[in-house]
Amino acid sequence: MHSNPVKEKSFNLAVRIVKLYRFLEKEKKEYTLSKQLLRSGTSIGAMIREAVHAESKKDFVHKMSIAQKESNETLYWLELLKETDYLTQQQFESLYKDADEIMSIITSIIKTTKRNLNKL
Repeated sequence: MHSNPVKEKSFNLAVRIVKLYRFLEKEKKEYTLSKQLLRSGTSIGAMIREAVHAESKKDFVHKMSIAQKESNETLYWLELLKETDYLTQQQFESLYKDADEIMSIITSIIKTTKRNLNKL
């Protein structure tokens, strides 16, 4: 079985998001923003997994585009949690870097796939 870096990175991010959600709920008593982050942050990997088994290249691009939107939303919630002092600068930077890297990879995959689709 060959490795799939974006699949692995998005799963690892989801694990970190779940742990952050637990921390925010238990330690900071923050329930609303953390729930939004949990939803978007775990959805990225789920959509990538769906894309891996897409029915067509067009379906693949569609599912990856949803993953891209979820990545962007995750970045938003992380920014908001930092600006409202729920996350330290260090916590924010580490998670943001990972989420941003995944978004860049997804964007690149979408562009390449669309370019290849247009060649057909």
